[in-house]
Amino acid sequence: MRCPLSHVVSTVGCGLLLSLLPPARAALAQTTPIPAQTTQPAPTQAAPTKTAPAAPQESLIPLPQPSPHVVLQHAIGLTDVVVDYHAPSVKNRVIWQGLVPYNQIWRAGANENTVISFSDTVRINGKKLPGGKYSFYIMPRSDQDWDLVFNRVTTHWGAEGYNEKDDVLRIPVVPEASPHHETLLYWFSELTTGSAHLNLSWEKKTVSFFIDTNVQARVVAGIEKAVAARPNDWQLLAQAAEYLVQNNLNGEQALNYINESIRLQDVYLNNWIKARLLASKQDYDTAIVFGRKAIKLGEKDDTTFQSQLPNMRVALIEWQSKAY
Repeated sequence: MRCPLSHVVSTVGCGLLLSLLPPARAALAQTTPIPAQTTQPAPTQAAPTKTAPAAPQESLIPLPQPSPHVVLQHAIGLTDVVVDYHAPSVKNRVIWQGLVPYNQIWRAGANENTVISFSDTVRINGKKLPGGKYSFYIMPRSDQDWDLVFNRVTTHWGAEGYNEKDDVLRIPVVPEASPHHETLLYWFSELTTGSAHLNLSWEKKTVSFFIDTNVQARVVAGIEKAVAARPNDWQLLAQAAEYLVQNNLNGEQALNYINESIRLQDVYLNNWIKARLLASKQDYDTAIVFGRKAIKLGEKDDTTFQSQLPNMRVALIEWQSKAY
């Protein structure tokens, strides 16, 4: 600090002089603003401390994710299957035995666990898996089958904390060569009423597993429950018989349902269902009888009947050719 009385004494004596001043004047001398220096401070003087500016918050800037979040959902029969994953890209990298080492558990995606959920019990490649959510991992290998792993813990970051003791199901699969997929992709194929394949494709490999929901057994159980609750509903009985006929299930039960439906309400619809059921049993003579009856009972102003009439006539011609 420059001494305000430097014209009287040297800087060395400044402190002594201040101590001799009256208290009021000493305080005034210490608080009086000091003019800016025109010379650089001595090297031994510490530079004033500056507060660093706060780092910008990442969440305030919308940026695309390197591995986008994907949720894939598909109904298979009466079961909802959901795959929740992050999709990395190849980006000119070596994937297998590179980014994804062999003989190590892999998260089958990026970032958090890949999670697959089933709303009901299913069979994976023939093995039972209860409904629920599972982390999905893959153990890739260079010279033998890969393992697909369903693990009960779904809160890990990738494979960190993975424990084989928590595995619910492991199934071996053989990876297949496939066209190049730049971005990791889960996709369904070969869909039927109650089954499908779920596939993972990345780079030039694809692994798949078969999901069977046993939907027909569940539908038959549901039909029996509905009919027991409403045994005098001719339309419900006809609908039940129609489903069984279409899917070639429980022929005798279907015949019981449709006979009861006709007894309750004799209309073209349930007679036509019975005709088709009899034809499926190769009883073409009787099928023709009920087919002709169905056409006779059909109402000309019934748009549903009119739309079905051409196919009914074609079916009768076919049955006649087989009966005679």
